[in-house]
Amino acid sequence: MVAENTHSRLFLLFLFSLLTLSTSPAMSLHPEVQSTGYPTTATLDVSTSLAQAHLALSYRPPSSTELPSHLLPYDPSSAISVALHSRDFLPSFVGSSAHGHPDYKALTLARLFRDVARVRSIAVRATLAFGAVADSVLNPNTDVKALQIAAVNSIMGSVISGASMGSGEYFSRVGVGSPPKPLYMILDTGSDVSWVQCLPCADCYEQSDPVFDPSDSSSYTLLSCDSSLCHSLALSACRNSTYSSSGPAAAADERCLYQVMYGDGSYTVGDFATETLTFGGSASVSEVAMGCGHDNEGVFDSAAGLLGLGGGPLSFPTQISARSITYCLVDRDSNASSILNISTAASTPSSTLTAPLLRNPLLDTFYYVELTGISVGGKMLPIPPSAFAIDESTGAGGVIVDSGTSVTRLQEAAYATLRDDFQVQMEALPPAERMIPFDTCYNLSSRASVTVPSVAFHFPEGKALLLPAKNYLIPVNDEGTYCLAFAPSPVAFSIIGNVQQQGTRVIFDLVNDRVGFTPDVC
Repeated sequence: MVAENTHSRLFLLFLFSLLTLSTSPAMSLHPEVQSTGYPTTATLDVSTSLAQAHLALSYRPPSSTELPSHLLPYDPSSAISVALHSRDFLPSFVGSSAHGHPDYKALTLARLFRDVARVRSIAVRATLAFGAVADSVLNPNTDVKALQIAAVNSIMGSVISGASMGSGEYFSRVGVGSPPKPLYMILDTGSDVSWVQCLPCADCYEQSDPVFDPSDSSSYTLLSCDSSLCHSLALSACRNSTYSSSGPAAAADERCLYQVMYGDGSYTVGDFATETLTFGGSASVSEVAMGCGHDNEGVFDSAAGLLGLGGGPLSFPTQISARSITYCLVDRDSNASSILNISTAASTPSSTLTAPLLRNPLLDTFYYVELTGISVGGKMLPIPPSAFAIDESTGAGGVIVDSGTSVTRLQEAAYATLRDDFQVQMEALPPAERMIPFDTCYNLSSRASVTVPSVAFHFPEGKALLLPAKNYLIPVNDEGTYCLAFAPSPVAFSIIGNVQQQGTRVIFDLVNDRVGFTPDVC
């Protein structure tokens, strides 16, 4: 009888322990995923996005775009404003269509080929800064090689032989010199040194505009080797000497030479000088330090050069002591333009979502944002915030906001979590063949629109940026194949790319160290 009572008590105790485990959140074996309170679904307009893709292929670029004749001196109290254009809608020396591709798949492959080069370039810079280069960065895997072969086989006219250059996807018309020569330049938040191709050319790629001739400009001034600007270069030397990143100061009458390498074999080399830059009809800025490239290698898609908008000491915003950079990226399949502002007055609209702007002393070029998590279908993914943090001891990790990278890259484990959860919630839709680097694709050819899980980036203080469906499910061909526009990062950091930024005004408040996001204001 005693044994029976003991067994009964033990059985009741066992039942009680099971009930406790199943009802206590702290001890649950299968805790519920945290709900965000944001919408669980979004609507993807398949018909509209495919129609836009077809229009992109048929677009005929203008022959040229001239600067307004009325130019104003630079007023430090006002913003410099320039129009941003997607690189696929520049006037082309090819003379056929915007990009010379036979179909949208070929255009997509060309974009992905550039994007892979861009990410690998950033990865090389990052891993070198952190003291080691990962094998995955130096040795492309089978998928990357397959993408390169597919891209080369499908791209027509506009491809030039040489290294692939992934330095930027948005361009603007900038006046260089006095009088100003209007040139198309890449506007790149991931670069510091500005430069243009210059005569005489030891090696210049083809561009839409005539190559800049510094002898035609009254404001072009060569910098000496002993100037502070020359010493700020990562790679500098004196004329008739060997390039090096360090060494004794050169004589004052020796010209400063610069070299910028982009990590994928692309480079620009030439004289380092100061010049006047003119932006639309609003402002001219004198004595801007920039490169005059006489030897330039890479596929720059008709651009004359690059305007560096990064956070380093030689970037254009740093040189003019800018307090904020603001831009809004239009859809990359649209020939519409948007505006980029560089201002010495920091202001953030009250409706703007803001998050901490972080700096990495080992990579001062890049703008980092404090990301705390990602949600899919209105529920937080089980990704620890540490997956997105900068390692204080090594400088590795973190999340870069980059206008030149197209597809958002996530730290590998974070990406796998996002992909797996998204696939589960999309299991009712027919899958499609993958397209490198995408491994999650769907056949939406029979649908005018489709309901998909919502995706949001989450920041400190409970703030979140809810992405439109077209910013994470994108068409990759003419037949209605759509892919999840995320991919794993080759190294331990993440990049928020321009596909996810489209249609959102991004503000880098350089004074208060904040990144702002205002949706639907382009």
